[in-house]
Amino acid sequence: MKIEELKGKKITVMGLGLHGGGIGTVCFLSEAGAKLIVTDLKLKEELESSLEKLKDLKNIEFVLGQHRKEDFTQVDMVIKNPAASWSNKYIKLALDNKIPVEIDSSLFFKLCRNKIIGVTGTKGKTTTSTLIYEILKIAGKKPVQVGIGQISVLDKLNELKKDSVVVFELSSWRLSALGKYKISPQVAVITNIYPDHLNYYKTMEDYIKDKKYICTSQKAQEACVLNWDVDVLREMEVETKAQVIKISRHKIFDGRAVYINDDAIYLNDGIDEKKVISLYDIHLRGGYNLENILSAIGAAFAMGVGLADIKKAVSKFSGIPHRLEFVRELDGIKYYNDTAATIPESAISGINSFSESVVLIGGGADKNLNMAEFAKVILEKTKDVIFLKGEATNKIIVAMKIAGSMQDFIIVNSMNEAVDKARELASSGDVILLSPGSASFGLFKNEFDRGDKFKELVKCL
Repeated sequence: MKIEELKGKKITVMGLGLHGGGIGTVCFLSEAGAKLIVTDLKLKEELESSLEKLKDLKNIEFVLGQHRKEDFTQVDMVIKNPAASWSNKYIKLALDNKIPVEIDSSLFFKLCRNKIIGVTGTKGKTTTSTLIYEILKIAGKKPVQVGIGQISVLDKLNELKKDSVVVFELSSWRLSALGKYKISPQVAVITNIYPDHLNYYKTMEDYIKDKKYICTSQKAQEACVLNWDVDVLREMEVETKAQVIKISRHKIFDGRAVYINDDAIYLNDGIDEKKVISLYDIHLRGGYNLENILSAIGAAFAMGVGLADIKKAVSKFSGIPHRLEFVRELDGIKYYNDTAATIPESAISGINSFSESVVLIGGGADKNLNMAEFAKVILEKTKDVIFLKGEATNKIIVAMKIAGSMQDFIIVNSMNEAVDKARELASSGDVILLSPGSASFGLFKNEFDRGDKFKELVKCL
């Protein structure tokens, strides 16, 4: 597909949203000359911030607060929001009427002529993608970030040069469209797999199926970086034709691999073992981030980056916003923002990153995940806990009771109240950690809004 083919096409964009992805899609398609219908169930007042950024664009009809059947049956293409289900009645209506349905990711892949490094996983996608970008930048590979965190997708096509390399963070939702069209990136990275989005997927198997699409259509000359410490990813080796690069916290003796041994990271190129960097030269906090670093090194190796450039980038990298992000220290108390910990495993890793006493701000909305282990870690490893109101919070409290032990807790209705209570409970030498282990909807627009509110309040103390 060529961008020129979009000119004059009547295209429905389903879901403008507030995260920026919908804005990028609309801007790109408008510039390409498409005639757009932008439809969203949210009202104009709710979408004001997004609509303001589109006010100067032409050839756009906005249908807000509703979806109309004709916008899915009398158009040339539908581009759905990644979070909208393929079983949505309007999407099914379009497909039944032979209308092509894309997600921004699938359209990007069809239009892009550059090499793409795709990164997925339940945890670590954004950190790994960002580190890969930093390594490639130091190596002079002219990387472009796509879909990383809140970075948009389709409008990034206009930033690509002939020799640019794309680093694309791919959620399971965006991968579902790649699977539909049998597309995979030239370099695939899967950091890990844990239960997640089970409020969206019927089963864990359905979730894993979408994740697998990152590598199932790869070719023999391409590369796939797999976390060898995760059983389901080891099994994935037989499902890709690509050359596998294994990553592990333990030494791997066969094949191309990146692993930890004797307090250092090593790379085996299939012939020789070479030391990449000592663990003492790494400044990224959190033990689980070692997997992200190993994955990024594997991807950089697949792109032919030298060890000197890899070491330089890794040693300089200290993390990204919303992932164990240090906010400030006040009265001897350190505040950390880990709002991106939207599953219990992430929050557990966040808590375990500290030797200091932790006052936790956790809980929130439910994604149909098991909270038993998170509850145990709260009981064993935290000094105090303040819960944000939500169904996940209720599940955590029940799990704490089942564990046979209880500690005092407070349930609050706002981040303002949570920060105030945490400050009252903390003492000099403690850490106040926002690491919810739960979704953000209900009290916040999204997890980034949750983290931003925390940081704003902490900086004003």
